[in-house]
Amino acid sequence: MSRTEDNETLQDLGRASIQIVHDLKNQLNGLKLYATFLRRRIEKSERPEDEQETIAKLMAGLDRAASDLSTIVEYGHQIELKKQPGFEVQKVLRTVCSSFDGSGSQIVVDPSSDSVQGDFDPLKLTDAFKWISTAAIKNRRSDDEAEGKPVSIKVAAVDQNAAIVEWSGLRQIDHDPFHAFKGSEEIRLALAAKIIEAHGGSAKHADDRFVVQLPISA
Repeated sequence: MSRTEDNETLQDLGRASIQIVHDLKNQLNGLKLYATFLRRRIEKSERPEDEQETIAKLMAGLDRAASDLSTIVEYGHQIELKKQPGFEVQKVLRTVCSSFDGSGSQIVVDPSSDSVQGDFDPLKLTDAFKWISTAAIKNRRSDDEAEGKPVSIKVAAVDQNAAIVEWSGLRQIDHDPFHAFKGSEEIRLALAAKIIEAHGGSAKHADDRFVVQLPISA
């Protein structure tokens, strides 16, 4: 089989996989609808509290599964960017950090960060940074988590054409979480990496950090 035929086969397989995942999501939504009816009946009949907790856990599980499938479907499609020229990276990070306010999990932008700009899609880059930040908070070093120490994000210009964004203070991870697809969190990290790569950048885990490199404008 030629390389062209191999590529066509992979593309067909990819399209089929996306359709299968989409159909599974529809089935999960149907199950959630039935679970909602069941919960209402349980609430009306004043069933024991543990039964209500069980149905709540069932619905939460269905929500997580449907959300994961939506992310996989999005990952399977081409990333279409709506770039804004000269958009400041710190503006995205401030939006991300503010979304965690009051959640009990803190994340802050290092005040020594450089001010850098580039041609970015603000919405998609915000989503990518939010998923990376969520993973960073969950993977804080144990001592930092116990002390309530926030995750620090620092932006530094490498040169006139590139900058790095680092989430530091993380525990060691024995694999590449941006390309492993191990659970809900890493499915979103994979999509975050794809969004960043669509911008011409890269995302990786290095020692105790998540590191994103992005092209910037002088």
